[in-house]
Amino acid sequence: MSDFWIFMALTAAMGLSIFLSLPVVYSRRAQGRWATGLNAVAIGILVFLLADIFSDVAPILYPSGYVAVPGYSIAFAAAFLIAFLGLYAVDNLPRNGPRAISAGEPSSSAAPVADGGPRTTALIIALGIGLQNLTEGLVFGVNWTAGALGILAVVFIGFFLQNVTEGFPIASPFLGTSARRNVTMMVGLFLVGGLPTLIGGAIGYYWSNNLFITIFDALAIGAIAYVILPMLRVAFKPLETRELSVARNQLVYLGVMLGFVLGFAVNAV
Repeated sequence: MSDFWIFMALTAAMGLSIFLSLPVVYSRRAQGRWATGLNAVAIGILVFLLADIFSDVAPILYPSGYVAVPGYSIAFAAAFLIAFLGLYAVDNLPRNGPRAISAGEPSSSAAPVADGGPRTTALIIALGIGLQNLTEGLVFGVNWTAGALGILAVVFIGFFLQNVTEGFPIASPFLGTSARRNVTMMVGLFLVGGLPTLIGGAIGYYWSNNLFITIFDALAIGAIAYVILPMLRVAFKPLETRELSVARNQLVYLGVMLGFVLGFAVNAV
């Protein structure tokens, strides 16, 4: 097997490790308080990913530590706005007919959904994670061609474990709701999140460019930042009584903290 195909096999294992979370997503326990907790963990993971992605692009934006490079900063800001405002526009397109689940419905739903329903929210999350994974593939490819074996092992293990956790944010809009989540649809969403790792890896194997990395990191940050807002809105939506709301809020705070710590822990391996 050639060096390139060994590299692609490892990249595929790293990117498609997202599917290891699928059994948990389909577990019968992923309802009620479990759904609320898993959704809060998903928010925490996404918050960590924002910090993690920016830490990757920060050395490009601030090579001297304090002064930003104007060209890269403008490209970053423009890509962020394109992702954030683009998803806002798509999410608020006029739709005919009833929606499966809406964030404003009075029925008690633990799942975070945007105005377009859980499928739209899940797709937006998957796109944001996919853009982030594309840059992870780039990093892996660049270090592979550089022959940095020590860094490669750390990058592979860290990204592999981190991608396992990324299935929860993608599935979170469906947890605790009556919305259909057939296996084919969920596999498609996971592929949207995981396959870009292979694309980024193939690009990084042959070519790397700081502007390219900056733009795709900014797109990922914009997409994830956009989707966190409706997730938080629904996570803290008032329940029937103050006691129920307080208990749910405590669970959300704990879940977000655990999600962030989980993301940090697997990235630190």
